[in-house]
Formats: sequence, structure tokens, C-alpha cells
Amino acid sequence: MSGELSLNINIKEPRWDQGTFMGRAKHFFMVTDPRTVLLSSETLDEARDIVESYRAGIIKPGLTEDELWRAKYVYDSAFHPDTGEKMFVIGRMSAQVPMNMTITGCMLTFYRTTPAVVFWQWVNQSFNAVVNYTNRSGDAPITVNQLGAAYVSATTGAVVTALSLKALASRLPPIVSRFVPFAAVAAANCINIPFMRQRELKFGIPITDENGNRLGESANAAQQAIAQVVVSRIGMAVPAMAIPPVIMNALEKKAFMKRFPVLNAPVQVALVGLCLVFATPLCCALFPQKSSMSVSGLEKELQERIRETSPGTTRVYFNKGL
Repeated sequence: MSGELSLNINIKEPRWDQGTFMGRAKHFFMVTDPRTVLLSSETLDEARDIVESYRAGIIKPGLTEDELWRAKYVYDSAFHPDTGEKMFVIGRMSAQVPMNMTITGCMLTFYRTTPAVVFWQWVNQSFNAVVNYTNRSGDAPITVNQLGAAYVSATTGAVVTALSLKALASRLPPIVSRFVPFAAVAAANCINIPFMRQRELKFGIPITDENGNRLGESANAAQQAIAQVVVSRIGMAVPAMAIPPVIMNALEKKAFMKRFPVLNAPVQVALVGLCLVFATPLCCALFPQKSSMSVSGLEKELQERIRETSPGTTRVYFNKGL
């Protein structure tokens, strides 16, 4: 019965303790579950209605606690936490595994020629631009010019890094060449994410006290948030771009791979997918989604304002983005 479900369940927060790595990992295994990409708009809207009704104190008849949490995670997978807008499907974290396994698998397979390197780095950075924009922190809009500058800068950085390392690696053992895409992706992440979120660095992201009361916007908080996201993104790429090359280097010497070279790309994509299923949620879990910092780490003017309006506040909280 609807009366059996308590209204005291805090669905504004994840189901598991975000103060521990395991709690965050369980949370992100749900958030990055690729099956939610296949859900219809009607299912997503139904989950939103359940969540928003519950927050308003209205419980759908017959709703169980597990169904409520399921609706909450479906809602979180498709709607932006700050703006509430439905996110573009390939920009959602639940699309990370299927999209990245395809793109990364192809980058690791087709790395021997310059046109292939340029094409797949361009595809990867185009995808990253969509993801970074979709998962930006805060509710501040980004202009078309800022979006274009970030996209061009990251793509150029990735291509230049990949081609430079490819030329350098040509004089080294073949196995070294296989790691060129990873170095390019790592360099591009360091460029793409800050550029895509440059408005946050300039104007700040919303910060709140522990009760969710908004205290202002902080660029210092944005710097911490973006640094954490860069580390997580590079961490996600490590297993997927470091393990398959070693395995493929050994497999390509086998008779069956020489006999059926067409298997190269599918096997590589499958290996990358296996790595990403675990690496994506585990690296998202490296830092709490609701990140925090001491008031003393904020801008001086903001510190003074918080001490005047909320003297008991010593730490502030913010969505770091993904």
C-alpha cells in the first residue's frame, strides 16, 4: 500500500554512503548502467514523475522502496542534476561504455596510418565535447563561440599529440606505438574539459552549505571540480587503452588472427568494452559527486559574505560534474 512507504527516504542523495569508495562505486555502477540508454522517453518521464511527486510529498499508489530507488536512478541517468533538463542521449554517463568501447577500440586498431589517427582522434574529441557539455556543472549556459573554441582546441591538441608521438614511436618497439592513442587522449582531456567548462572557471559554480542552501558561486570550487574530473577521465582511459594493446600484441602473433585479420577490430572493441564496464564507474567513484572544500579555500569576498550570512558554515558543497 502507498501508506507503507515512508516519506523520509532522502532521494536527493545516492542510496549508498558517498563517504566511502565502495558506496560511490555502487552508486556509479547504477548511474553508468548502459541498459538505461535503451529506455523509452515514456519510461524516463514516468521515472521523473515518480521522483518529483515523491519530493513533493505525493506517493504513487503501490510504490515500493526498491521501485522508488530504481526510478531515482533512471531519473539521474537522463536528467541533469542542476538544470533538470533531459540530457542528450550520447552525452549521458550511461552511454559511456557503448560509445567509448567503439571509439577506443577503433583508435587502438587503426593507429598505423596518419589519416586513421586524425579521423579517430577527431571522432573521440567530438564525442568528448558532447559529454563534457552535457555533464557540465551548474546551471550557467555556454555560448556557441566558447563551445567551438573548446572543441577546436581539444581536437587540435589530441591530433598534434597523437601525430607527434606516432612519429617518435616509429623508432621504438612496435608495442610502444600501441600506447600513442592513450597519450593523445590524456593530453586532450587536460585541454578539452577546462575549455568546455571555461565559463565555470570564469564565473564560478553554485556552492551550498550542508543543507543545500545556496551560498553563491565560486571559481575556486570550479577549479577543484574540473581537476577531479580530469583525473577521473584519464583514469577511465588507463585500463581500456593500456590492457588491450598488450593482449592484442600477443594475439596478433597467433595463427588464427593471422588467418582472420578481420577479427582484429571486433576483438579489440570487446576487450575495451570489458575494461570500461568496470573502469567507468570505479573511476567516477574516485571523488564524491557532491564535492566539498573548506570555506578558507574560497575567494576572499565570498569567504567574508559566508561568514556574515552563515557564520556556522566551515565547508561548502558543489556538484563537480562528470
